[in-house]
Amino acid sequence: MTIVPESVEKYASQYSSPEPEVLKRLNRDTHAKVLRPRMLSGHLQGRVLSFISRMVKPSRILEIGTYTGYSAICLAEGLCEGGLLHTIDHNPELEEFAGKYIDQAGLSGVIIQHTGEAVDILPGLDEVFDLVFIDADKENYIRYFDMAYSRTRPGGVIIADNVLWSGKVVDVTATDDRDALAIAGFNEYIRKHPGINNILLPFRDGLMLIEKTRA
Repeated sequence: MTIVPESVEKYASQYSSPEPEVLKRLNRDTHAKVLRPRMLSGHLQGRVLSFISRMVKPSRILEIGTYTGYSAICLAEGLCEGGLLHTIDHNPELEEFAGKYIDQAGLSGVIIQHTGEAVDILPGLDEVFDLVFIDADKENYIRYFDMAYSRTRPGGVIIADNVLWSGKVVDVTATDDRDALAIAGFNEYIRKHPGINNILLPFRDGLMLIEKTRA
């Protein structure tokens, strides 16, 4: 399902800050060499993530779902001096690919890659995060959110991607898509969660922006 017409998205791209050269190369390389390139954040969403990060001015960022490193590089653009970004992905085959572009972006000492399951890695990270981006397997979104929430400072921001799931969440009775059902459950969980301020943006495949308002 196309939520925003392609012509409108193209127009929006033309009137947004340009994609940095290293991200252009990463974008092309992902589409040419990696399975499921639709998972890439891409120009517009990448600029949104960068914009949010620059507003938050985080010293610590957590990303669950590295894929080829595009979103991590975008998020790192807003880091304070001396800041770090921890990114986790379960696929070891993409670690070197993402690492190459992280290095080309000059962020090899700033973005720390972790390979494995997030539920196993997160408990070992002794950090309090200012900004979190969740873009991994949809059936574990609630679990990832709970783990991230407990490690996010009050006033920190958590972003979840794909929360519209091609529009299937609008009527889950009409689908047997397990990911759509999981995302619908996550959205309902966030709607009822105390101690947050949130907005679901109908942008690309849906972004949920969540501010933690309680200690």
